[in-house]
Amino acid sequence: MFYHVMVGTTDTEKAIEFYDTVLGALGYDPGVVDSKGRAFYLNKYGTFGVGLPIDGAPASHANGGTIGFRAETTEAVDAFHAAGIANGGEAIEEPPGLRKGISANLYIAYLRDPDGNKICAVHRQVS
Repeated sequence: MFYHVMVGTTDTEKAIEFYDTVLGALGYDPGVVDSKGRAFYLNKYGTFGVGLPIDGAPASHANGGTIGFRAETTEAVDAFHAAGIANGGEAIEEPPGLRKGISANLYIAYLRDPDGNKICAVHRQVS
């Protein structure tokens, strides 16, 4: 449904280090940095980007917003969560684990990145 998602940061270098690590745990390549210093993480499903806000105003996180990243295995979800905590992220909500979704069981882990953005890794378990 979505082509890309972009979040702002107050510290591009720190954000790139964080996302290179947590998304690397999900099998993504390191971010590709453009001429404006923004990093983009691409795969066959879409693109995630992080960078300083273009309007020059301070970055802020979305209250109530969450960005979910697809994970191929439960082990990848756990690795994402561990990498996030080890690189300046904050564990939030319940520990990584199984949750009942609308159409499937989901193995999921939530974090806040160093800028306060709420992110998660999700492995959808099809029955």
